[in-house]
Amino acid sequence: MPYARRDPRPQRSREDGAGTGWAHGYAPTVPSTDSEQSSGRSRLGGGDDSSARTTTRPRTAVTQTLDRYVVAPARRVIGLEPTPPGGVVATLHGDEREAPGLNAAETAQLRNIRRFGAAGALLMTIGALGAGAQPVLQNPIAGVRFLSLPSRMATSALTVTMTGTVIVVLAWLLLGRFALGRTRSGATPRRLTRSQMDRTLLLWILPLCVAPPMFSRDVYSYLAQSEITARGLDPYEVGPETALGVDNVLTRTVPNIWRLTPAPYGPLFLWMGRGITYLTGENIVASIFLHRLLALAGVALIVWALPRLARRCGVASVTALWLGAANPLLLFHLVAGIHNEALMIGLMLAGTEFALRSVERPGVLRRTDVAFLVGGAALIALSSTIKIPSLIALGFVGMALSKRWGGTLRSVVYVAVLLGAIVITVQVAVSLGSGLGFGWINTLGTAGVVRSWMSIPTILGLGTGFVGVLLGLGDHTTAVLGLTRPIAAVVAGIIVVRMLIAVLRGRLHPVGALGVALGAVVLLFPVVQPWYLLWAVIPLAAWATTPSFRRPAIAFSALVSVILMPNGSEYQPFQIVQAAVMTILTVAVLYLLTRNRMPWPTRSQPPERDRRADEYAESS
Repeated sequence: MPYARRDPRPQRSREDGAGTGWAHGYAPTVPSTDSEQSSGRSRLGGGDDSSARTTTRPRTAVTQTLDRYVVAPARRVIGLEPTPPGGVVATLHGDEREAPGLNAAETAQLRNIRRFGAAGALLMTIGALGAGAQPVLQNPIAGVRFLSLPSRMATSALTVTMTGTVIVVLAWLLLGRFALGRTRSGATPRRLTRSQMDRTLLLWILPLCVAPPMFSRDVYSYLAQSEITARGLDPYEVGPETALGVDNVLTRTVPNIWRLTPAPYGPLFLWMGRGITYLTGENIVASIFLHRLLALAGVALIVWALPRLARRCGVASVTALWLGAANPLLLFHLVAGIHNEALMIGLMLAGTEFALRSVERPGVLRRTDVAFLVGGAALIALSSTIKIPSLIALGFVGMALSKRWGGTLRSVVYVAVLLGAIVITVQVAVSLGSGLGFGWINTLGTAGVVRSWMSIPTILGLGTGFVGVLLGLGDHTTAVLGLTRPIAAVVAGIIVVRMLIAVLRGRLHPVGALGVALGAVVLLFPVVQPWYLLWAVIPLAAWATTPSFRRPAIAFSALVSVILMPNGSEYQPFQIVQAAVMTILTVAVLYLLTRNRMPWPTRSQPPERDRRADEYAESS
């Protein structure tokens, strides 16, 4: 259903068990009348109806044809025409009531789930001593009698790590039964409390904080690029092999594909990396732990901002935290994998929350509101100096602010000038203050050399090229990719514009529109890594509540989390098969041992009743 604000000022509402707070001002509306449509066109066009009536001219056949076959379809594509009820995007959201806490039996089951997940994280940490992304040189466990044992038993280490990975994913799924709410019995759904969720998340994260890097070797590229920056060289011009030498201790651990490529990251991240290098020098272990602290700071920002954005959208905070912050993709790739997406997403969400505090506050903006708006915009701009895609969030904040100021073309221009000035100020300050300049703008497409199976345009290009080879037409993969990737970029741009207009017209909440837009950018991007999915999943966790979103998000998060190898590369097929078989057997034994202590799904439950969006049932 399309969403529009009920009133220019948000209304106070008391939710069940949630206390008093500002309700999000986006509510279902009926289709616009002809007069409303014309009024909307005039607002976007900057004119008024009276002038249009006095200057109306007879329309020629050519004008009518263009309007029917060109202008009208274009307006529908980008969302300028009124959306009928039941629009696909808007129906992903439904207000979700707060629920009472768990009873004694469920609390006992929750404790068992918490311990189950912590045991899985501990197994991952132990297995990573042999199956993780260990450094080529300066491996701290090399030669240590007990700790080096997993590294001499590759298949066993892989089995332990895979078993731990599956256990954490299963624990997360079981936790979802208490985070989403249970309604199969027909009673009021019950959810765990925020403190219970925080303790669970902390217990699962702690073992991974001391584990070797897993699932990716990108952190070693971070170290090498930071060393290049510390030496006063330009990381946007030379790669690790050229700048540091092929035999350098940091270069040796960088994946071959990235040894000659310049840094694809923004100046703020490399500026912080240079500070880490000043403290640690070429000590790989110390540098890894300091980079992990940066990732944990980003995770802390996510945990702080996500429930606040969820409450702003009328979604249960613990549900948003479960799907967003406790997601195995975040645990495995942002904490264990030490990716800078943690800091990027954390700053983006924190900035969005601060800015929306100002935008959605009723009445005249006070000094504190202006400070929140400017500070939030500055945080989003800072996140873009780590990775540029997060800058999209500022567009949705701007559209929400423009709607508050009347939703006219003039207000859009004013907001664009205001926020644009903040972005330029922050990016220029960071680029010049770091001494790295603006070379990072020229390396944004560096990752495009990778052909990712998760990218829609890339997999289409690869599939077409493969079919061409089978038919004896030759390998035209590169040529096809040169066609599919630009088309995908245009489609992604159209979706982003459509979401921006939906926020301007009040049909979607800025947080939901941001999640949809980032989802389109990620899936249509030339390169998609598993942790990129968090760009969209985390914002959508604070807004989208229906099974049509949650079920695919849960299934895809669980599947992607268990299919990647923990060393960031490949194993021999026989090793993977052996480890997978042992993992399945181990998990089956654990199921038999714990089936009476944890809420495993069973077939003996009564048939499921009809559910509402605010009473989403347990995930089986």
